[in-house]
Amino acid sequence: MPGPVQQSARLGQMLLDALTLTGKTRPRVCLVLTASGDPADYYALSYEAFNAAGCDVTQLKLFPQPSADPFERLEGSDLVWVGGGSVANLLALWDLHGVSPAMRSSWEKGVILGGVSAGSLCWHVGGTTDSFGPDLRPVTNGLALLPYGNGVHYDSEAQRRPLLHTLVGNGTMPEVNYATDDRIGLWYEGQDLVKVVADREYDVTTGPAAYRVVRTSAGVEETRLPIGDVK
Repeated sequence: MPGPVQQSARLGQMLLDALTLTGKTRPRVCLVLTASGDPADYYALSYEAFNAAGCDVTQLKLFPQPSADPFERLEGSDLVWVGGGSVANLLALWDLHGVSPAMRSSWEKGVILGGVSAGSLCWHVGGTTDSFGPDLRPVTNGLALLPYGNGVHYDSEAQRRPLLHTLVGNGTMPEVNYATDDRIGLWYEGQDLVKVVADREYDVTTGPAAYRVVRTSAGVEETRLPIGDVK
């Protein structure tokens, strides 16, 4: 029987690969769109895409109240996908409704966790966010499943790179941080970054990439990480 990769082209290759790695013919996917306020249209589009990829899809909504027990819903999934929006609001509501410990428990049990923008920042110690207004500010209360700072939208929002460098330099962010241009993802196994991924091919020299930003005795150093295995 064909798996998810053969059944659909609606999802990007990054998500199709994640679904394949679940090892399931029909992966159980839980959508968590807290950061954007659980909008019905976003859920409808996401359901359509994951259903077309051969998944059994459910969700964990927090508006107007939790739609399921977080531990039961998340631990019963093969993949949890977190959408973008306000990471500050997401983290506050997750703490309020017990989603944060449920996410950690699910991760420890082997559930694949992923997401975009706020859905990337949340797994890390923190990063830069526009949750508080047009001027970027740091968020430092991420779940810290990954002990690094995270920078998103690195090539599309001018404030992102300089603010991350400042936060790394002054100790607000951890010693090691990872940032991504738009259209680029980070693949972790446990807490180890193993691969930089994208939904289509780009020139590894000039195309979008990821970056390692570290604090050293000489200051803040940034290293470009092209698409592919991280050495």
